[in-house]
Amino acid sequence: MVDFTPYEEKMKKEGLGEVNGGVAIPAFKYSFEKLTSGESLMIPESAIKPVDELPTYESLSEEKPALLKEAVMLKLNGGLGTGMGLSKAKSLLDLRDVPEYGSLKFLDFIALQVNHMREASGEQLAFMLMNSFSTSEDTLGHLAKYPNLAGDLPLEFQQNKAPKVTASDYSPASWPENPDCEWCPPGHGDLYPAMAGSGTLDSLLAKGYKYMFVSNSDNLGATMDLKLLTWFVSSGKPFAMECAQRTDADKKGGHLALKDGQMLLREAAQCPDEDEKEFQNVGKYKFFNTNNLWINLVALKTQMSNAKDGVLPLPVISNSKTVDPQKDGKEGRPKSTKVLQLETAMGSAIECFPGAGAILIPRSRFAPVKTTNDMLALMSDAYEVTSDFRMVLKPERKGVPPDVKLDGFYKFVDPFRTMVPPGCAPSLIGCKKLTVKGKVTFAPGVVIKGEVTIKGGGHQALTLKAGTYGKTAEVKDGGVVMETVTVIDIAKMKDDCVMS
Repeated sequence: MVDFTPYEEKMKKEGLGEVNGGVAIPAFKYSFEKLTSGESLMIPESAIKPVDELPTYESLSEEKPALLKEAVMLKLNGGLGTGMGLSKAKSLLDLRDVPEYGSLKFLDFIALQVNHMREASGEQLAFMLMNSFSTSEDTLGHLAKYPNLAGDLPLEFQQNKAPKVTASDYSPASWPENPDCEWCPPGHGDLYPAMAGSGTLDSLLAKGYKYMFVSNSDNLGATMDLKLLTWFVSSGKPFAMECAQRTDADKKGGHLALKDGQMLLREAAQCPDEDEKEFQNVGKYKFFNTNNLWINLVALKTQMSNAKDGVLPLPVISNSKTVDPQKDGKEGRPKSTKVLQLETAMGSAIECFPGAGAILIPRSRFAPVKTTNDMLALMSDAYEVTSDFRMVLKPERKGVPPDVKLDGFYKFVDPFRTMVPPGCAPSLIGCKKLTVKGKVTFAPGVVIKGEVTIKGGGHQALTLKAGTYGKTAEVKDGGVVMETVTVIDIAKMKDDCVMS
């Protein structure tokens, strides 16, 4: 067993022995000991079975508005969006112009959703955020323009942070030129120790709150839903997960499974290489976790009280990274030290609650933004803003978002914004797949139909002028409809490339 003392000393020096009841230390110790015990962190195919069916949202009809008095809506807002090149909360990205409101960020949509629910129901829906040490200040500053958002609760509690682990010898990662890089969020499974350690769980119970709905701040389709709340309370379940039907586009995401009759969540990082094909078998493992969760707070208190050191025994995920993401070896930059980031997923708590369940929801409750590919789709006319400020696919899309694949240059938000200046998001309502290769700038009025590949410039971005590009299908001999791909090479583009 590797000595944990250097980590305990490092975390105490950082002040983590005082915040959130000091729970960050035993929570990280649990994960670190799992890593160094030699115990496999994998969930092999031989250990699980698929879940064949779930109750559906469409089968629900009952609504009990009075239950809102006992419910809390929590948004996870700890993510910086480093994968998109951000150094602030992803939820502070400008997303879309809405008539009468102007340009709205994710946080604006969330605040408007909460206020709309309060007005429509006549109940003062309780609302909170779980921020991180990196997102708290900017988030609270932005939400100050919604003075009644917090209601009778603190607007936030903060998740903990954890040391990065040097991959070669399991020592605490050291990066003197930027010590902040030595730390990382411990995954959204930190929800449970952070709630307990900060006193938030006890405070909510003391105020009479019994149920919590949790979702990610980048998922604007996930709002407090009365039918789901009523179903959850009526079911008597201690914990429930909203799942969506898996498609090939979701085959790499975590899926629901059974082990000894108990539901569990298996993430890609927990799947042995030899089982990857079955992991991605969407016909076998039909349901994926949307990270929309329902939690009975009384049941959570019981589980936390019974857990060793107050830490739920969640599966530990080890993610391989470099200590400084800005020094990743690309474009001539030297690589920084290889590290492991130990994380837990809040959805995996489903295996900690006997009798936990899941429900199949429509895709309208699942519209997350993890990449600039997702962001372009959400900015387009394939999505619409509902009267209650959700962002949902338009009916014409039949629940399937456009498949967007942008050149790696546009992985980060700053260059992405040069590709799509304000007011220049292309129309994707009729798009099956859009692929962008090279550097491109969209002019206003671009419409993409069917499957289109756009070839831009090398060192300099080329502008795709206004027009309709692509075909939906063409009929071959025998009446068979075959999808076609329209390739637009902007440097060679002629008028006949524009399909009206």
